[in-house]
Amino acid sequence: MAAIQRRTVTSLVASQMLGGVGVASGIAVGSILAEQLVGTADLAGLANTAQVLGGALITIPMVRLMAVRGRRAGLTAGYACGTVGAALAVVAGIVSSFALLLIGTALFGAATTSNSQARYAATDLAPPERRGRALSVVVWATTVGAVLGPNLLGPAGRLGRALGMPALVGPFLISLAGFVLAGALLAVRLRPDPLLTAQRMSPGSGAHPHGSLWRALGVVGRRRGALLGVVAVAIGHTVMVGVMVMTPLQMHQGGAELRVIGFVISVHILGMYALSPLTGWLADRLGARAVILAGAALLVAAAIVAGRAPAGWSAELTAGLFLLGVGWSCTLVAGSTLLSNSVELAERPGVQGASDVVMGLSAAAGGALAGLVVGSWGYGWLCAIAGACAVALALVTLAGTVRAYVTA
Repeated sequence: MAAIQRRTVTSLVASQMLGGVGVASGIAVGSILAEQLVGTADLAGLANTAQVLGGALITIPMVRLMAVRGRRAGLTAGYACGTVGAALAVVAGIVSSFALLLIGTALFGAATTSNSQARYAATDLAPPERRGRALSVVVWATTVGAVLGPNLLGPAGRLGRALGMPALVGPFLISLAGFVLAGALLAVRLRPDPLLTAQRMSPGSGAHPHGSLWRALGVVGRRRGALLGVVAVAIGHTVMVGVMVMTPLQMHQGGAELRVIGFVISVHILGMYALSPLTGWLADRLGARAVILAGAALLVAAAIVAGRAPAGWSAELTAGLFLLGVGWSCTLVAGSTLLSNSVELAERPGVQGASDVVMGLSAAAGGALAGLVVGSWGYGWLCAIAGACAVALALVTLAGTVRAYVTA
């Protein structure tokens, strides 16, 4: 089983690198392209909101497919759908259609779901005491592609113009290529399937993995550890998405060039992924609740630093976005580990999928409101609201930790 686990993680790492290029390239310019098409910042956040919402909704059939056919079938289907979405976004930029852009970015979200669900595939065959580290290695692998993606914005823009297209559709061409390669790699290399293998090798387990959203929500409601894991992942992701998707617009309005915006986003993504192996190790050693609490504190610090930074480019804004990424990493890795350790094998696909649906829907609402907040009150107020959400997460985590200690 150890050899199968190593092959699984290796395959997931490679696909995350390729898929990370695609996801980061499209996300970095989504709000800017949307503003260019509609001419107002109030609706600019809807492009990234559609991507997050689309990813959340596509999680439901994807998890059902994985429960029956395994991780490989679900993950490759997500990348195939994301490829179609990236192609539609390119067409939307060419024909100046905001509606088509929203459809394209919604389908684009399927690829982000594949990127997200891949972390759970790494835990299927890992022993409980090493699940945090296994999960975090796959999260870390996204660093290479995700940091490279935003730094390709300049060359991608030139590619778009060279092909007779608007510069802002160039990054979506990069996304399309990344998704095709990631999906093809998983289709060929993710064998045997880790989830189906874990089911066959689980002693005394007669229950088959399920993908029912409603059953999963019931399981989460009955398990305090699972519930805290879902809450941590959802709030951490919502805070990160709300601030991150509006930062390129804040910089653009302050006169920052596209390549500088790409640099800042790449620093943010470096914070999201580069330290995740350390986060996973700490979650296994110190406990997931302690790491969630640390992540909430980092998100508060990020909101303060970024919210006080001037428009355009600044060292303060870059530092704030880096802290935002590290805080997100802590809540995602520790929350996902706590969730996986709190439920049985047969319940994991459904519960993990339900967690990502809640995460996506929460972040979609946050992304939509982010555009309205920035359009009405400014970027500073957006950061203040995000910081308040992170404080709420810290309080919930402290309450759950005290309850767990008292009842132990």
